[in-house]
Amino acid sequence: MTGQDAVRSGSEFNSRIGVSGMVLTKMDGDARGGAALSMRSVTGVPIKYIGVGERPDQIEVYHPDRIASRILGMGDVESLIERVEQEFDVEQKLALEQKIRKNQFDLNDMLQQFQTIKKMGSMTDLLGMIPGMGALKGKFNPKDLDERRMAQVEAIIHSMTMGEREDPSIINGSRRKRIADGSGTSPAQVNQLLNQFKQMQKMMKKLSGPGGKRALMGMLNNR
Repeated sequence: MTGQDAVRSGSEFNSRIGVSGMVLTKMDGDARGGAALSMRSVTGVPIKYIGVGERPDQIEVYHPDRIASRILGMGDVESLIERVEQEFDVEQKLALEQKIRKNQFDLNDMLQQFQTIKKMGSMTDLLGMIPGMGALKGKFNPKDLDERRMAQVEAIIHSMTMGEREDPSIINGSRRKRIADGSGTSPAQVNQLLNQFKQMQKMMKKLSGPGGKRALMGMLNNR
């Protein structure tokens, strides 16, 4: 329905006032390219920009070849690189790399990475830019990609003291309840986050080692 509305709106504007280009929003949805193809075919007017989110800073220049690549499940590495370069500070990246190598990755780092990733767009949209992710469809739990879940994780970490973020092993039953009360979650959800963090720490340690690339391929093949 969104695609049909886009074509109707674009056609009406073009017939009444004449336009030199279109801005197509909601390109972060499942349809991905149907509306773009229809719009160009029906109006004959090129698409100049696309909206990949709900904020003003989530409007991108339209690249037909990149959109075609996404539709075909081939990813969009160029756009992904551009987003990463915009959001990730070089010094921040080097500092994080050092912490990972020294096995000092903590919940503060996890929070910082989540906040940076959120600025880049929806998780589903980002995964669609990675070549080969179509073949892995169904191997990821959709709940893990839910932005609401990420907001919940942020709330839990914000409810911790700096000491707890740096050393989660000190979080006992009473601390867990306090964190849950402060974040509007349950102790079980706090415990789930801590378990996920432990798994992330293990993964970071593997990937930072000599056989990091081989370990990554092994994890993808065994999911």
